[in-house]
Amino acid sequence: MNWLRPLGNTGITVSALGLGTVKLGRDEGVKYPEGFTIPDERAARKLLARARDLGINLIDTAPAYGNSEQRLGQLLRGQREHWVICSKVGEDFDKGVSQFDFSPEHARFSVQRSLERLQTEVIDLVLVHSDGNDLQIIEQKGTLEALAEMKAAGLIRAFGMSTKTVAGGQAAARASDVVMLTYNLAQREEAAVLDTCQQLGVGAVIKKALASGHLARDYPDPVQASMDLVFAHPGTSAAIVGTINPQHLAGNVAAVRRTLAK
Repeated sequence: MNWLRPLGNTGITVSALGLGTVKLGRDEGVKYPEGFTIPDERAARKLLARARDLGINLIDTAPAYGNSEQRLGQLLRGQREHWVICSKVGEDFDKGVSQFDFSPEHARFSVQRSLERLQTEVIDLVLVHSDGNDLQIIEQKGTLEALAEMKAAGLIRAFGMSTKTVAGGQAAARASDVVMLTYNLAQREEAAVLDTCQQLGVGAVIKKALASGHLARDYPDPVQASMDLVFAHPGTSAAIVGTINPQHLAGNVAAVRRTLAK
């Protein structure tokens, strides 16, 4: 398998591993096993440069990630063409609390705001940031339809949903370009969503591949075991890791490359 891979039928090519950037902008209300300090500009630039050197082109952000989008707008200035940017709509995080709005009006507002924050004319991929009520959002809110309209208008290149249920992931696969789903050593039920994505030619991006740092300790090398699992499924397009440690990032990339070389 290749390091650079098609993102379903979107026409977008992504690296097998993408960099999640919640830790660039938010350090409260997160579920990591250890605390961390949001990196300053120098450390953030070093991290992004290391990611690019390692062959990563996919970067994941969201309005719910504090000021991550604003920081990326500055940090990626002059190198936008080297990155595939994924952002989201539906969730904002303010004063320690998540607020959800899946209306088409808010989706349009959110995309325009993200375009300004990211200092770009187009966002490669925009996902609905689900609150867990996947089917209700898909069937009743009109969010995906609004994103489809923005894709037709050229504001985004592809759209989809970051889901939290099997039924929601499968429904999103039938209604959009890309699904982001949870799949790791401890949570494997969404393999059914990967099956559906593969059958439909829809992109599948894995979140929490390393269980947000809560790795299964009954494996000699839990990182390698995690990547072996994630990329054993032919439906997987890419996986997102949210580390801010350049050494950890390099280790994760090495594990993926070992998996892909088998």
